[in-house]
Amino acid sequence: MTKSSSLNKVFADLPVTIFEAMSQAARDNNAINLGQGFPDDPGPEDIRRAAADASLNGYNQYPSMMGIPELRQAIATHYGHWHGLKLDPMSEVMVTSGGTEALTSAILAVVQPGDEVVCFQPVYDSYLPIIRQAGGIPRLVRLEPPGWRLNEDMLKSVFNSKTKAVLFNNPLNPSAVVYPREDLELLARYCQEFDVIAICDEVWEHVTFDEHKHIPLITIPGMRERTIKVGSAGKIFSLTGWKIGFVCAAPPLLRVAAKVHQFLTFTTAPNLQAAVAYGLGKPDDYFLSMRKDLTRSRDRLTKGLESLGFPVLKSQGTYFLTVDLSPLGLNESDAEFCWRIVKDYKVAAIPVSAFYEQDPVTSVVRFCFAKKDQTLDTALERLSDAIRGRKR
Repeated sequence: MTKSSSLNKVFADLPVTIFEAMSQAARDNNAINLGQGFPDDPGPEDIRRAAADASLNGYNQYPSMMGIPELRQAIATHYGHWHGLKLDPMSEVMVTSGGTEALTSAILAVVQPGDEVVCFQPVYDSYLPIIRQAGGIPRLVRLEPPGWRLNEDMLKSVFNSKTKAVLFNNPLNPSAVVYPREDLELLARYCQEFDVIAICDEVWEHVTFDEHKHIPLITIPGMRERTIKVGSAGKIFSLTGWKIGFVCAAPPLLRVAAKVHQFLTFTTAPNLQAAVAYGLGKPDDYFLSMRKDLTRSRDRLTKGLESLGFPVLKSQGTYFLTVDLSPLGLNESDAEFCWRIVKDYKVAAIPVSAFYEQDPVTSVVRFCFAKKDQTLDTALERLSDAIRGRKR
């Protein structure tokens, strides 16, 4: 038997992710899963039909490692239209097997042993293990509710001559913030001052609400040549199982990310790529209607939770909204609250403390609202007395 001490400690000592743990708890307790971020409808029918047609009538052997030309062109055209970002589809766009693989390719392309990488907590769970596998050293910044905003002092405390990269998620999961230009310009100034590469997790870029507009960091002056932008068709089209990611960067950055990608997944299902290319070319009304529908679901869950006494922090983007339990005076942490409601009230949520490695915020809970009305209403009914009798 292999000695456990000989296994890779970066991964061997990791716990099961909170998403899998809570989803399993939902299954075990026959609970409504408002924890993991996936819709409960099958996704746009026309895009699914395009994938089926491409599978039956298209090419099903190895496609280009970089992605089929039609999709790379569609990505470049799409970002040019929505963000005014001009990309060469052949030298600045790559397709990966999902956003997580895109981020992994970017991190392993940039980070070498001893490099410091700035990360903002709450931090998505895949970032830190991959940084450490590359030999990098995460430098963690603590963001706090209700605003979760960046400021000069926090950046000044972590950027230095050893800083190689910053990993920035916008819109931010789990706190559902869409960062304004002011914060992006502040971060860009530090990246340029310390010659830092920005790896931008922007998979929620189309899922924004109200007057909040996503601004890619790569479009901020001075950032075009030092930013790797990551997107996800799964999030854009509510097809989370398809795992089609986008990497966009200047040629010197993309070339190295591509060399990593070739030894991770090498390529991605061609029929899904063809369908995503079709989807990215849909008229603006599709994307605006998608946002409108999600806004309505957000407002439905927000209103329902507030009527039950939950202090909801307004969601600016993503599939999520958060509740800050601290004003309620409950005698439990966010994690304790989540385990209680999945067992006792048959509703699963995610404790935001799970997104912190150091000094966690322990009072905030994340709910997914990308669900059918009936699903949300049943969850609200089950939670109707979840905070009664728990106050100190």
